[in-house]
Order: sequence, then C-alpha cells, then structure tokens
Amino acid sequence: MAVCAARSIALLAAPILSPIQGLSQSPPAPRPKSPPASPGKPAATPDPAFEAAKAAFEALPEAERKGVQDALVWTGDFNGVVTGTFGKRTHDALVAYQKRAGGAGTASLDPAGRGALLKAGAAARSTVGFAVKSDPASGTVLGLPERLLPKRAAIPGGTRWQSADGRITVEAKSFPPGETSLEAVFARITAPSPERRVTYKLQRPDFLVVTAETATGKSYIRYAAGETGVRGLTLGYDKALAETFDRLVIAIANSFVPFPDAAPAAPSSPIARAGPTPPPLADRPAAPHATGLLVGPGRVLTSAAALDGCTSPRINGQAARIMVRDTDLILLDGAGLASSGVFPPLRAEAAVPAEAVLVLSAEAGGAVTAAPGALGQDGRITAPLQPGAGGAPIVDPAGALAGLVSAYPAAPRRVAGVVPPARYGSVASARIGQFLTAAGVPVPAAGASTVRLAGAIVGIACQP
Repeated sequence: MAVCAARSIALLAAPILSPIQGLSQSPPAPRPKSPPASPGKPAATPDPAFEAAKAAFEALPEAERKGVQDALVWTGDFNGVVTGTFGKRTHDALVAYQKRAGGAGTASLDPAGRGALLKAGAAARSTVGFAVKSDPASGTVLGLPERLLPKRAAIPGGTRWQSADGRITVEAKSFPPGETSLEAVFARITAPSPERRVTYKLQRPDFLVVTAETATGKSYIRYAAGETGVRGLTLGYDKALAETFDRLVIAIANSFVPFPDAAPAAPSSPIARAGPTPPPLADRPAAPHATGLLVGPGRVLTSAAALDGCTSPRINGQAARIMVRDTDLILLDGAGLASSGVFPPLRAEAAVPAEAVLVLSAEAGGAVTAAPGALGQDGRITAPLQPGAGGAPIVDPAGALAGLVSAYPAAPRRVAGVVPPARYGSVASARIGQFLTAAGVPVPAAGASTVRLAGAIVGIACQP
C-alpha cells in the first residue's frame, strides 16, 4: 500500500493508506456530539422517533429500501451510497424530503408516501433520461443522463459521452491485465499540477477514488482492479453546473459496476430500474471503534469521547481494562501489548493558524491511515477523517504529538460514498502531558525519535 507523509515527518513502519480531501469544497462541520457521559451516569436514551422510523424502514424488502434511498438521491436529499441501511443520513434525508413536500416532517413514510417519493425520483431520472446500461467497450455498467450527453465517441479501451456544449464529459475506460496497475493510475491522476488541485484521494488495494478541481471545472475519478484488468469511470464538468450536476455525480457513482460479471445479481423489482449498485464500502471489514496510541508496554492512550458508551473495549481481540479515565482522556491496560513504534514527544508550542498536520488512525486489518489536515488555534482540526479516527494522534511537521482527535460522528456525511473533510475537536498536547504524568506514564522528552511511529497505533474495538 502507498506510504503517505507530510513534510519532514519520519514515522512510517506499518502500511499506510491515504484519504486526502473530499468532494465538497466547503463541507459543513459535523453536528456536535453529545458530551461524554460522566462515570455513573446512564447513557443517553435512544430517540423513539428515530428508532420507530428505523424499524419501519428495515421491515421493508431490501429492494424497496434501496429504491427509497435512490429516489432521495434524485430529490436532492441523500448524498450517500445506496445500501438499504437506515442511518442518520437516511433519517435526515427523509425528514428533509417530507418537509419540502409539505408532509409531517418525520422520517416515517406510509405506503402512499413511499409511492409519492418513488414517483418523484422516477420523474427526476426521466427528466435527464437517466438509464443504466452496459458499455461493451470498457466492460463496465454505468448509469448516464442520456439527454444531457448526446455526443458519444470511442476512446482506447472505452467510451466517452459529452454534452452538446462540451461542458460535461463522462468516460468509462478499461486496461487489460498487465498493461497498468492501480498504483500507476493513482500516481498519474494525483501528480502535482499548477492548474489542477486534488481535493480528495483514496487508494485501497482494489479501488481508488480521486476528485479534483481547476479554476473552472470539477472531476470525479474512480478505478477498480480485478482479474480482468483495471476499469474506471471519469466525470468532468463545469463548476457553473455543480449545483445540479453534483447530484448526478452521486447517481452515476452509485450505478457504476466495474466488473458486472463478478457482481451479485440485482434483485428483480420495478424500483430497481436505477440499476445495480457497486459493493458499498460498508460491506468491507468494519473499521475499529476508535484509535489508540501505545504510550508504554500494555498502555494505550485514547480520547474519552471516542469511547463514550463503550464499556468493554478490546484490542487485537483481547479485552482491555480502563485504568484511568477523566473527562478528556482514557488510559487502557492492554496486557501483553508491545509497541513496534515510538511514542512521540509532546508538542510544546501552540498551534499557528491552519498549521499543516497529519492524523494517524487505525484501519481494519491493522493498517494505518495517514490523513493530512489543518490544525487551528482554537484546537479544532479540519481533515478528511474516516470511521475509527476518534482518539487518533495528531502529529505536527516536526514529528511531535500535537493532540488527539476527540471524537468521530456515528453517521458522518458522505458524498458519492466518501467522507469529505470536516472539523473535529481535539485534546491538546498540554492536556495529554498532564494526564500521563498524573497516571505515572513517562512522557518523552522534546527531540526524541519519531521513527516508526505508525507501529504505536492500534485499533480499539468495542463490545457494548
């Protein structure tokens, strides 16, 4: 896997994946999470309205659940991957749709309401002539707004569709086995350019997603690797069209299947007309509940907010005991844990405005994600963090520990299946130093080595 670094930070020993920035240029900050419960206080009571809407939604057949989410994409209320799973994004999308449609403004839809929503989604698809079809030239399946893209031309290994004025371009392309690799494609489309700014880049062993902007345009690129080679989708469009075309980017991305022969068959249902959906990211191995930093043999530091409500943390499949806890931080006892990395020195200086930093968070399978971000003087960090980043260490360009990410939202906002940059709270290095000193954990001196820092990062699972 690719190794990600920021400036002169020398820290890598474990494989590191690199999500960079999101599709939206200025994503809204996540809703603040409720303060962590104090010891002895009961956990927050579930929202009855949310739970009732969830139960009603999950009682529907899978095809209907996906059909509702797909229709919400077309009404402009849902901007995530169509999986049929009910979460905060689906809840909020249903509420927004109902309010705009003059309904009760709840997330519960009766059969008549679902029918009206599906009809609205179908009307929006019909307006642009959206149809999901196979592209024999590339071997892929994708949905296209055919009324907006009347021009079609063959390109090497695929097909290009364009609007009459050339302001929108969609390409499906394939490479046979051995001709190229995801790594080579990723390097090419993320290469520095004075005219083009990469706003998001995510690379995994079997797929990649990159978004970028120029002075006048936006692009979304997705490639996947399989037994039959490398196949991908590229969308480019004028920024002036973003208000309407961003919605179509989500629909096209949700419909794209790079290897349809290997994909499960789509259920036969009238509402499945939006076409088969690619395997969602949620089907991949689950991310850890939080991230921890080994600060000594068997001692793991993390944020208290990241483990809010978690009474039975586990590390590497073994139970971890909460040794010390205060309002901001937790020290876990993970018996037998030994670090292959180095606990970095604590940062002494305050943050400068929008200082470049790196966030190291645990991923499924023991990998470590390195996400560049900007740490503000108010202690909040802006970065494209992924699930499990609560408690992740924040490292400055000199390799010192500038803080920990305090918490990650349970239902982060997604655009075309990826989490864009957002603002998160942090626990400052000075607070970390006070906590560790009180707990009897030695704090590294300034100037200590930061080599192999990634080996000190661990994922924390939670057994409720």
